[in-house]
Amino acid sequence: MDLIYTDIELSNPKNGSLKPMMVRVLVDTGAMTLCIPQHVAVQLELQEIEKREVTTADERSHVVPYVGPVQIKFEHRTCFTGALVIGDSVLMGAVPMEDMDLVISPSAQTVIVNPKSPNIPSAVVK
Repeated sequence: MDLIYTDIELSNPKNGSLKPMMVRVLVDTGAMTLCIPQHVAVQLELQEIEKREVTTADERSHVVPYVGPVQIKFEHRTCFTGALVIGDSVLMGAVPMEDMDLVISPSAQTVIVNPKSPNIPSAVVK
């Protein structure tokens, strides 16, 4: 399967005077969280909450800022999360995708709203 990209809107829910940003993201279901580059964190005026240690795909360990809150919008879905500040592009992992009930369409090679729940996000809570 090729790399999957989609467009999402990022905003700072604590500062409504800032315009949201439309960004192209790499969707990685092997990653857990949202990762953003430093320039996105600066433009959205996101506050550092703490430092976190992360391991990248090359098995190297890094200590990076964890910022937030961040609001993510995709089509008519939204979620609130924190973000790791690392890299030079935006990456969306499994947690925000699950929170918004999004799935990957292998045939279209894109992200879509879960067809089993097209009107509102669904979740399993047990």
